[in-house]
Amino acid sequence: MSDAPPSTAATISEQLDDLPFTRRHLKILSGSGLGWALDAMDVGLISFIIATLAVQWSLQPGETAWIASIGFVGMAIGASVGGLLADRFGRRQVFALTLVVYGVATGASALVGGLVALLVLRFFVGLGLGAELPVASTYVSEFAPARIRGRVIVILEAFWAVGWTAAALIGFFVIPTSPDGWRWAFALGAIPAVYALIVRWGLPESPRWLARRGRATEAAAIVADLQRSAGRLPSAPPLSDTTPAAAKDAGGRLAALWTPEFRLRTASLWVLWFCVNFSYYGAFIWIPTILVSQGYDLVRSFGFTLIITLAQLPGYAVAAWLIEVWGRRATLAVFLAGSAVSAVLFGTATGEVSVIAAGMALSFFNLGAWGALYAVSPETYPTSLRATGSGWAAGIGRIASILAPLSVPPLLAWGGAPLLFVVFAAFFTVAVVASFGVADHRGRALDDR
Repeated sequence: MSDAPPSTAATISEQLDDLPFTRRHLKILSGSGLGWALDAMDVGLISFIIATLAVQWSLQPGETAWIASIGFVGMAIGASVGGLLADRFGRRQVFALTLVVYGVATGASALVGGLVALLVLRFFVGLGLGAELPVASTYVSEFAPARIRGRVIVILEAFWAVGWTAAALIGFFVIPTSPDGWRWAFALGAIPAVYALIVRWGLPESPRWLARRGRATEAAAIVADLQRSAGRLPSAPPLSDTTPAAAKDAGGRLAALWTPEFRLRTASLWVLWFCVNFSYYGAFIWIPTILVSQGYDLVRSFGFTLIITLAQLPGYAVAAWLIEVWGRRATLAVFLAGSAVSAVLFGTATGEVSVIAAGMALSFFNLGAWGALYAVSPETYPTSLRATGSGWAAGIGRIASILAPLSVPPLLAWGGAPLLFVVFAAFFTVAVVASFGVADHRGRALDDR
């Protein structure tokens, strides 16, 4: 340990923001990101599995659409309830519970023999996944120092690209190999959940949440551990934050979202989440199936999807850099505008090169926008209702996730891929406008009320 002087910050919040990024932060980020990658792998796998089951089980377009949408019904409920539970019982406990629900339901999905059983299990998978993402971003944001918080959350979101790439690899190398390839895909999705659950229980609870719940000694011990990992002597016990909580119970938290202080932010976030979810899940869940319908065989369409997916990683990398340079609003608006243009180009692309290039651009801009949106959401609200606000925004977004896959078959029937992706571009454009209503907290401390 170095002889660096201890921090002189007086509160838990100031002590956390005074720290450099340490190995403890990296463990929190990677442990949270692992679950995030599992979520992405599941959502990505279902797009490949739908294309396979449509042939194996002779499913109609409406039936395949429900395989995608029923999971999002569970996600909508999981996100809304999970946020409330995380503000009441803590981030870590809810965080771990989501993996239990997800892992059991995903593993059981590998054994189903018909559509009804698969739909029931996909609903429970959605419950776990829905609570996972807003709680994870809230949890990590409450540890990250203010000066790099946005960048850390975008990096957390980048684990989504890792999971989706894993799904694309499984879709390309495993699913087409046998009639039971899709069952092996589900099994592969469940196995890492066991490891992730172990990692989760080894993570500390959010000290901001602990301090707000009156558990200052526990909070101080976690901050002292972070200070030691930075080579610093632990600070003196922090002063208590006497600022009244913004809300004290579930009803108060929900009501607080629409008080004059937060109503514009809440409305803007809900529109953003709805529009981005509609366009993202409408497009990416159906890309393999759309490519098959355009004449590409299953293996070729899966290969194109894998290449398109790889463009997510540089999208996250650029967004992670810009979010601390341009700020939240500007980064979000630019990536949403790029998504709108890319959607039009993809919908009108004809040759293989143009399909791949436009798809990669859509992947780049859309996932960069997702990173910025996840950074903005937990910063919008104070600690006492942070997970609730993020969870309800995500829950509203999941309503769009339900509607989008169901909307794709009729839109394709009416106007083909050009009409479909023009509709997605219109949703991205509305999201650009809504992005100007969110608060930009670049470099500012979190509100710990």
